[in-house]
Order: sequence, then C-alpha cells, then structure tokens
Amino acid sequence: MLIIGCDFHPSVQQISFVDQETGECGQLRLDHKKGEAERYYRSLTGRGVRVGMEATGKMRWFERLLHELGFELWVADPMKVRAAAARKAKTDKRDAELLLRLLLEDRFPRIWVPTMEQRDARQLVLHRHRLVQTRTRAKNQLQALATNEGLHRRVWTGAGQVELKKLALSPWGQVRRQDWLELLADLNQRIDPLDQALEQQAEQRPEVKLLMTHRGVGPVVATAFVVTLCDPKRFENSKQVAAYLGLVPQENSSGQGRQRLGHITKQGNSLLRGLLVESAHVAVRFEPEWQRKYTRLAMKKNRSIAAVAMARCLAVRLWWMWKLGLNYEQFRAQKKESRSHAE
Repeated sequence: MLIIGCDFHPSVQQISFVDQETGECGQLRLDHKKGEAERYYRSLTGRGVRVGMEATGKMRWFERLLHELGFELWVADPMKVRAAAARKAKTDKRDAELLLRLLLEDRFPRIWVPTMEQRDARQLVLHRHRLVQTRTRAKNQLQALATNEGLHRRVWTGAGQVELKKLALSPWGQVRRQDWLELLADLNQRIDPLDQALEQQAEQRPEVKLLMTHRGVGPVVATAFVVTLCDPKRFENSKQVAAYLGLVPQENSSGQGRQRLGHITKQGNSLLRGLLVESAHVAVRFEPEWQRKYTRLAMKKNRSIAAVAMARCLAVRLWWMWKLGLNYEQFRAQKKESRSHAE
C-alpha cells in the first residue's frame, strides 16, 4: 500500500509518501490550480492508497476526488498532530513527514468524518440560516427607516408595508425603501421552500420527530442537532457532547491554586450553539427547575451566561432523549421515577 502524508493548503499541497511494498519514498509539491494534484492521484488508480491529512477547510473537492478513486482518507486532529511534533520549527515538508510518520507508527490521531449525505443535510440548515440572517437585516433596515419617519409598528407585515409605502420620503429614501422591500419579498420566496424541505426531513427522520417533542425545539433546531452530531453513540457521556458543541468553560488552572474557569470554548458548530441558546430561552418557561436555575444565574452573573448554561442543559437532555429513544414526556417521567427511587 502507498502511504501518503499530505500537508494541505487551498492552492497547493506538500506530500511525503512511502510504498510499503517496494520501499520507494519521496516528497512532492503539487499545485492545485495547474491540476498537478488531480493528475498525480489519478495516476495511482488501481493501487491501494491511504492519505493522511489534518482537518482543514476548502478540501471538499479533494475528498470527492479520493472517494471517486477509491482511496482511503484519514483526517487527523490538528492539535494532537502539533503536539506530536518534536521540534518547534514548522515547514510544509516537516508537516508532511510528521503525518507520514504518524501513519506508519500507528499513532495517527484520526477523527470521525461525516459522510457526503450527512454534509449535504447540513448544507440545507446552514443555507436557510444565512438567508434568515439576511432577511433579519432587511427587516431591521425597513424598521429603522419607518421609525425615523415616526411610524412605530412592524413594517414587514402586510399592514405595516401598506403604511410604509404611504410615507412621503426623499428621492433616495424612496429608492432605499423600494430596494429593501423587493429584497425582503425575494428572501421570503427563497426561504419558504427551505422551510418546507426542513419539515419534510423532520417527517422522514424519526430521531428529529423525537427531539421535537421537547418544549422550545422545532424542526430547525432538531434537524440541526441531528445532522451535527449524526450518531449519539459517538459520545460516551454528556460532558463530551457539551465539549463538542463548545458549551464548556475554558480552564487555566495550575499548581495547587484554585480552579480558574473562563468563558466557553466556542469550539464546534457555532450555528447549532446559537440555535440551542435561542431554544433555551423558550424551554425555561415550561421547566420550573430550569427557570429557577436561569433566574439564579442571571442574578449572580448575567442573562447571557444564564442562557448559555441552559443551552448546555438542553443539549445534554436532547442527547439523552435521542440515545435512549424517549420523547419529552417519557424522559421527564423516567427522571421523576429515578429521583423517587433515590429518595
């Protein structure tokens, strides 16, 4: 088998390779724009090839190429790869050699990688979220324009737009109003099919329907949670789930001093983390215990920290519901029963 350590960059990649059968080894620098990388890998068609590289962005086309050719692609945790480096000096050649050495010595810190189908499902959630963000900006611009003219009502509704159009504005103010109204109408037309697609996916996925039984969790949050975690068995405990989503505090403790915790790490999927915070604001209204905890943290710290803490509670609960196959009512009943037994 041909083993390749690949230091990948958007426009070029440095590879270090060794053929385990012949002992042939060497290094190459392959340019992406000139097609050198694709020609090289296609020349290896029919051979057993394993490529190891660090997790990075702008590599989707490279993954598809290796998948098409039937080659193995191993993706590594960049922090663990860097920790395995003996020297501080960092070059592309040394990085490629390090990846190759980790592959040959069975020390390669391989991480889980979602399938193409799972990534495509993530694209739906992400694309809709970006369009909704743009629509919110358009609404804010129209609202600012109306408020500045003394119109204090929601101008993105049908009745509000009628009153907004009646306002006497300056020439460029009229252009601004017309452009934002047209953009808002266009965004609504683009978002509606995406909402329908999310609802269809929710109906087709039993795990999404299960999570939607929780108060404050709709098809968007439930679908985002499922397509981000993909498999609840990937995580051994709830702490790993919270850490994966970046909902655990940073720690800088040393020696015999007290534990020093900072803000959350914000690692992982920022989209899902934000959706969980929004859902947590709704969920606390229906959970007396959560409401007390939220109020206590809001008074002790601030409301932002309290909302993030409740988002972590929500993420952990959704993971347990998914893992155990229990809906919201069943989970609460089981929790109450376990408490009664403990007492």
